[in-house]
Amino acid sequence: MAQYRRLGGILAITLATTTGLTACGFGGTTSDEGTDGGSTTLDLLVPSYSDATQGQWNDVIAGFEEANPDIKVNLQVESWDNLESVIATKIQGGEAPDIYNGGPFAGFAEDELLYPVEDVTSDETYADFQPTFLENAQVDGTTYGLPFIASARALFVNDALLEEAGAEVPATWDELLESAKKVSELGGGVAGYGMPLGSEEAQAEAAVWLWGGGGSFGDSEAITIDTPENLAGAEYIKTMIDEGATQADAGATDRSPLFDIFVQGKIGMQVGLPPSVGQIESDNPDLEYSIHPIPTKDGEPFTLGVADHLMAFQNDGDKQEAITAFFDYFYTADVYVPWVQAEGFLPTTVSGSEALSGEEALAPFLEVLPDAQFYPTTNPDWAATDSAFKALFGQLDGDKSAKDVLAEIQDQVDAG
Repeated sequence: MAQYRRLGGILAITLATTTGLTACGFGGTTSDEGTDGGSTTLDLLVPSYSDATQGQWNDVIAGFEEANPDIKVNLQVESWDNLESVIATKIQGGEAPDIYNGGPFAGFAEDELLYPVEDVTSDETYADFQPTFLENAQVDGTTYGLPFIASARALFVNDALLEEAGAEVPATWDELLESAKKVSELGGGVAGYGMPLGSEEAQAEAAVWLWGGGGSFGDSEAITIDTPENLAGAEYIKTMIDEGATQADAGATDRSPLFDIFVQGKIGMQVGLPPSVGQIESDNPDLEYSIHPIPTKDGEPFTLGVADHLMAFQNDGDKQEAITAFFDYFYTADVYVPWVQAEGFLPTTVSGSEALSGEEALAPFLEVLPDAQFYPTTNPDWAATDSAFKALFGQLDGDKSAKDVLAEIQDQVDAG
C-alpha cells in the first residue's frame, strides 16, 4: 500500500513516505535457537508506510515486551522499494524473519515456509478478522496471511453540485447515469462522474464496474475477464461515456489527477479512498461533499478491498508460542486500532471496526468493508492481468466494442 496518502489520527494530512527512513537491522541474539539468557527473540521485518511507522512499531514492541518479559523483538524497517529484495535475500541466506509485514504471500506458502495463521493465533484472535479478508489470505483453503491493514473504495459526492442539478445520490447504475447526466448539463467544465480509465489504476475502475455487475476477475486457479457477467459492466461504462455522464477523454484519464479536479469542485461524483478525506481537508476544506456506497447494477453493497498481511515464517519451528503471543497482543483493539489510525488505514478486525464506528469520516468505508472483494493476487497470472487492464481497458472510450476490449485483455493474459 505504499502508494497511499496517510491520515495522521483520522484527518491529519501527511503524504506517505516510503523512502528515506533509516532501517533498524536485526540485533540481539547470537544463539542458534533465537534465545538469549532464557528469552525468546523474534525478528520482525516491516515496510515503512510513513514517517510514523517506526515509532508506531517501537511503541507496540515496548508494550509487548513489558507484558511478555521473556520475549524480545528485534525490529527492522525497510522502504517498500527495498522490501521484496530484502526478504528474498534473507530467505536465500537462511535468515528469514520470524514475522514479516508485506503484500504477496502465496509464493512463501507454496514453498511451505509459513505457519498457517490458525497455528499462530488464538481462536479468539482468528475469529475476530473480517471473513472476507480471511478468504483473501488463503491458499488452497488454508489462511497464511494475517489481514493487517485495509483500504476500501466508496463514492464521493459533491453535494452542492447534485443539489444545483436537482440530482439524487445514486445506489444503482441507472440512478448514477441519470444523476451524472444532470450534473454534466450544468456546464462550465463540470463533469457528472469521474471515470478514470487511464493506466494509473484502470484495473481498479474496471473492478468497480465489472464486479458491481456481478462479474469477477477470477480466482487463484483461473483468470476470467471475457465473460457475460463482466460484459454488463464494461458496456455500462461505454453508456456512461457515450451519454456525456463523464469527463472528456475518460480512456486516458488517471485517478489521482482526476480526483484533484473533484477536490476543486468540478466533478459531481467519483470513487475514492479513505485518504481522499484527508486530501479534501487539506486542499479544499470548504467543499460540500458526502461519502456513500458505490452504485452497483442492482444496488447490492460492494467495495473493492486492498489489504496487506502479517505472516509468520516457520524457521526452526521453536518460536510458535512467542509468535502467537505477539499476534494476540497486537490485534487487541487498544493496541491495533491506534496503529491503524496513525497510518490512516482501515482495520481488518471486527473489534477494530467497532472501535472506529464513531468516526464519521471512516463510517462509510467501515460499513462496506464486510462486502469487500479483492484482486486474485494469489493467481500467478495476476501481474499480467493488471498490466493488460492498464494498457487496454481505456479503449472503452472509443470505437471498439466492450466485448472486443474484454477479449483482448483475456488474450493478453492467456499469452502471459
